[in-house]
Amino acid sequence: MLEKIYQSFILPHPKKILFFIFLAVCFLGFHAMKLEIDASADTLLLEHDKDLKFSREIYKRYGTSDYLLLAYTPKHDLLSEQTLQTIASLSEALKKLPSVHSINSILNVPLLQSPPKNLASLVDNVPTLEKGGVDKELVKQEFLNSPLYANALVSSDFKTTAILIYLERDEKYFSLIQQKEELELKKKEQPLSEEESEKLKSLQKEYKQHKEIQRQKEHENIENIRTVMAKYQDTGELFLGGVNMIVDDIITYIKGDLLIYGTTLLAILIAVLWMIFRHLRWILVTLGICLLSVISTSGLLGLFDWQVTVISSNFISLQLIITISIVVHLIVRYNELHNENSTATQQELVLQTVLSKAKPSFFAIITTIAGFSSLMVSDIKPVINLGWMMSTGIAISLLLGFLVFPSVLMLLRKVEVHKTDLQHLFSMTKLCSNSVIRFGKPILIISLFVFIFSLWGASKLIVENSFISYFKQSTPIYQGMKVIDQKLGGTTPLDVIMNFKTVEQTEDANDGFLDSFSEEFSVNQDAPEYWFTLDKMHQIIKVHDYLESINAIGKVQSLATTLKIGKSLNEGKELESIQLALLYKKLPQEYKDIILSPYVSIENNQVRFTTRIIDSKENLRRNELLEKIKTDLPTVVSPQEATFQLSSLMVLYNNMLQSLFKSQILTIGIVVGILFIMFLVLFRSLKVALIALIVNIIPISIVFGVMGFLNIPLDIMTITIAAISIGIGVDDTIHYIHRFTDEYEKTNDYIQAMKNAHNSIGYAMYYTSLVIVLGFSILVLSNFIPTIYFGLLTVLVMFMVLLADLLLLPKLLVMLKPFDIKRA
Repeated sequence: MLEKIYQSFILPHPKKILFFIFLAVCFLGFHAMKLEIDASADTLLLEHDKDLKFSREIYKRYGTSDYLLLAYTPKHDLLSEQTLQTIASLSEALKKLPSVHSINSILNVPLLQSPPKNLASLVDNVPTLEKGGVDKELVKQEFLNSPLYANALVSSDFKTTAILIYLERDEKYFSLIQQKEELELKKKEQPLSEEESEKLKSLQKEYKQHKEIQRQKEHENIENIRTVMAKYQDTGELFLGGVNMIVDDIITYIKGDLLIYGTTLLAILIAVLWMIFRHLRWILVTLGICLLSVISTSGLLGLFDWQVTVISSNFISLQLIITISIVVHLIVRYNELHNENSTATQQELVLQTVLSKAKPSFFAIITTIAGFSSLMVSDIKPVINLGWMMSTGIAISLLLGFLVFPSVLMLLRKVEVHKTDLQHLFSMTKLCSNSVIRFGKPILIISLFVFIFSLWGASKLIVENSFISYFKQSTPIYQGMKVIDQKLGGTTPLDVIMNFKTVEQTEDANDGFLDSFSEEFSVNQDAPEYWFTLDKMHQIIKVHDYLESINAIGKVQSLATTLKIGKSLNEGKELESIQLALLYKKLPQEYKDIILSPYVSIENNQVRFTTRIIDSKENLRRNELLEKIKTDLPTVVSPQEATFQLSSLMVLYNNMLQSLFKSQILTIGIVVGILFIMFLVLFRSLKVALIALIVNIIPISIVFGVMGFLNIPLDIMTITIAAISIGIGVDDTIHYIHRFTDEYEKTNDYIQAMKNAHNSIGYAMYYTSLVIVLGFSILVLSNFIPTIYFGLLTVLVMFMVLLADLLLLPKLLVMLKPFDIKRA
């Protein structure tokens, strides 16, 4: 049937085929311009994560705004007039930016101990540096020793200070999310009405558009802040940090890599293809099909609104690998047939080429899709999308390869085929076939050793996600994050929420307090001030002290911070309930927003401890840390008194990573099972299917072995390498066994079949691997560490797969003799 399709429709009408392909690619190319890169925090979170919903509630309840942190190390003393004027000027310039809501710095934070005053006097006139009239030596001591400011607003060496840039809160974003999620949740439980369905579609569209607009604004805002910072570089060192900046820089790195390394990769591919084939036509055909495939896939992604995220940012590179493999196999087969039968017409050569490669290529693509399908069982939308992207992309590559290649060749005349320089100078395939004959046992022993090493290395794999380790140490973003991490209290936010159990108050127990309280403040028992009890305050301090005792946590701030300062103002005595009520009621709102409102929600009977994790700390295991905190807190404060819940980005990223890890572990066995079944269907031999499976498991497993040996963690990028490795690995195996089978049927001799297979399909495998290994080596020059890992691991996989297919696979076939003698 396939032969009839080619003879009747494709080969006689190559121009029409190419014209229709051109129209289709133009249509998809138009939609490719709509393809978007989204590296927002949302794309790295689990959909419908209950912790995500809780975090958003906390975010809204405590009026938290996104902020950026500017670390400033001036040339002069931190409290010198020059430095203070610079900070004032810098703050004013930042405040004028449209997305900046407010600035907090050493200039405007409340000075509560410079000098120490009683609370009544303090709340009437809270001093600050910018108001003047303060003793700078006392101010320095307060900044260095106050639990509110030490190692957060200033470093312990008093050389670096933080300028907190609070951004305008995006109320529309949260409103859209809330409305969208309510309808999505309802849709899960019951069918939506027609009106609700339309509203949901409208909300989803509006949410996406709004997010893109905001992303542009955030990028411009960060660029504007950096422009302002640049004007002050001669006054000292300035580094910018914060989640928004990390996200924006990741997008910038990805775009930069796509442009710079995409161009370099193209140049290398051209050079290597020329070195291999020495014909311009094969370079143009290969790159042309690659280009058409990438445009078509990008167009489909744009058409169906699939955004490229950090996780799926390498899909173009992966599709290039698959496409190059398909085309190089076709070229090598065409040249081989041409050499064997130089009198054959172009149409005969093209037809034989596509017919002989159609079956192995089709099954190679199907098994590759099976490998990538393991990503689709994840709960993380970007990972699911990567699975769909790759499955769609490689299907397009197969279709275009088998349409464009024969159509183009039908328009070209035959050209004489010569041995390439590589074949003249060095034949790796011949070296491999000789090695199989002479060193069969060592090949098996080394393979066994490699497998054992891989298992050992894999047992040492860790699952971690550290943003600071995404960047090279020479980059400004790394240096900035390190300064903030080590000098100003940590980077990654983690909140601990403490919910007090409601206890019925008896009249007797509170009579004395209420009488005096009501007398002084004229409030009743339901007033917010009534909430502050000594028992609660003791429990808050216990939790605060526990969190501070954890080595991996940098800065902890909570209501206990204020209580500790209050104690120092109260001659070392703990604040009584009535004094706390005074502070809560009388403190000016601008200072209340700094030291009280972010940490207490009286109406919810709840307090919040904000912490920042030291991201650069070596041997930090985030999941273990979170589990430890969850386990320890009920021993610090009895569950009868209060319950706890962790929140913020660290929890959400950890949930995502653990979910992804579990889903990959659970499904990898399923994928291996699917591959085995597909090998069984393709080769119709249990023995051959097992051999093919073993030959793929060993090179893929060594990736994990090396990662474990080198302490490369499984994170949001590298955790997908399993599916990628399977996708890449099976291709050559299928092509080799298919060709080996053909050669065995001709010769009925395993050794001769191996030599013939190495001398034919072996070159295609060798060329494909060479192109990809050299091309992807360039990724090690990226400033984005995940891209470097991706490049190195891809090179490693390709190299190991090639060795396994040219050494281990023929050795097993020759040794186990899986083919029935009747087939000869």
